[in-house]
Amino acid sequence: VLLAAAVCTKAGKAIVSRQFVEMTRTRIEGLLAAFPKLMNTGKQHTFVETESVRYVYQPMEKLYMVLITTKNSNILEDLETLRLFSRVIPEYCRALEENEISEHCFDLIFAFDEIVALGYRENVNLAQIRTFTEMDSHEEKVFRAVRETQEREAKAEMRRKAKELQQARRDAERQGKKAPGFGGFGSSAVSGGTTAAMITETIIETEKPKVAPAPARPSGPSKALKLGAKGKEVDNFVDKLKSEGENIMISVGKRSTEAAKVLAPPVNMESVHMKIEEKISLTCGRDGGLQNMELHGMIMLHIADEKFARIRLHVENEDKRGVQLQTHPNVDKKLFTAESQIGLKNPEKSFPINSDVGVLKWRLQTTEESFIPLTINCWPSESGNTCDVNIEYELQEESLELNDVIITIPLPSGVGAPVIGEIDGEYRHDSRRSLLEWCLPVIDAKNKSGSLEFSIAGQPNDFFPVQVSFVSKKNYCNIQVTKVTQVDGNSPVRFSTETTFLVDKYEIL
Repeated sequence: VLLAAAVCTKAGKAIVSRQFVEMTRTRIEGLLAAFPKLMNTGKQHTFVETESVRYVYQPMEKLYMVLITTKNSNILEDLETLRLFSRVIPEYCRALEENEISEHCFDLIFAFDEIVALGYRENVNLAQIRTFTEMDSHEEKVFRAVRETQEREAKAEMRRKAKELQQARRDAERQGKKAPGFGGFGSSAVSGGTTAAMITETIIETEKPKVAPAPARPSGPSKALKLGAKGKEVDNFVDKLKSEGENIMISVGKRSTEAAKVLAPPVNMESVHMKIEEKISLTCGRDGGLQNMELHGMIMLHIADEKFARIRLHVENEDKRGVQLQTHPNVDKKLFTAESQIGLKNPEKSFPINSDVGVLKWRLQTTEESFIPLTINCWPSESGNTCDVNIEYELQEESLELNDVIITIPLPSGVGAPVIGEIDGEYRHDSRRSLLEWCLPVIDAKNKSGSLEFSIAGQPNDFFPVQVSFVSKKNYCNIQVTKVTQVDGNSPVRFSTETTFLVDKYEIL
């Protein structure tokens, strides 16, 4: 078995080392430090042995490529593997020097992993390693080509629409109808750079009072320049249409605006304003059980007025889940531990003005299933060639109110749209990305559970991983700032708070 592959200096200092079995850092560093001392004792120029391991090595200018193997490993095969390792390094490093190796260490580790897996040599050559590490994807190229085609078609459609509007405008002029805002120019002026302005005027109807237009001169550079300047609006108009087209194509755009609406900051922001933000990263098994849940939270303080710079925040922590709290290094830790107050170590100093300062952060990591805020149960069952999928949600943490919840279920590609049975809320089928999005505006204590049923051709594994996204104005860990007081005189200070609970990753695998 191959234990590790390393590039080290002649003194035995590891520059990059990849272990293929479970080994501690101190053990690998000790083995490599012992290697130069042992090398002088051996007569061979390719390997040296100790009581427990064998070093198979090859000098490379001022460095060594070393393989550490067990003593019963096949030495001939190890020498062949060593040659392949030695050929891989010049692929990524221009010079065999310590700085160059360190700079490309991750590239080398990825290549090493292609050569050896779990201690055993893979049947690969240098060309295959190059191909595997490049990760050239045919599917990605196809996706990009389709995307570019769609963008070109959208642009062509926009130009066609612009021409139609331009033609309609000309027809209106011929029939003697006055176009809004262009009455005094006469039909002869309707050409060239003015068309864009006309199109824009037709689409964007403004409520401004109409001003009597100045009489048109037969010729004059100022008028021509003014009209020509408006020609830039063609590009703006096309860009506007393009951006709208993008939003239609990508549903994420719509979701982000909804999220922004939910998480809009308070209208009346006080001179002392706090952002309390939490992010959750959660992975569950499809058959139940929490694999990992990690939650990070932070209180950010923003002070807009210098007279409120010397203050203390009174924090109320009602969390019973064992959250680990950490204050900023400049915050008085003893004061926080004793009285749950956040203040600077030096009371004479002030908090920074007009900048967001993180004063307290917390972390919760658990595999306790009862801590899951929103449980998702996805149950696909095969029925002939089709699959009947039942999926339900349940809010475990009833104090939360989750907004703009989107449960994303992957679908098999190329089998058409799913047949929806029963559904609480709404759904969107994204055929381009082969996804079914189950959309729920609010999940709270009054609307804590719901289900969706649909049928589609496929296998049970096709519908995982299920992903969840939501936003909330209530935080998961019940940590709040209840009061803000001045350091001098202890008088209360008015403050505003903005609370956000977001999803970093929420997957059911």
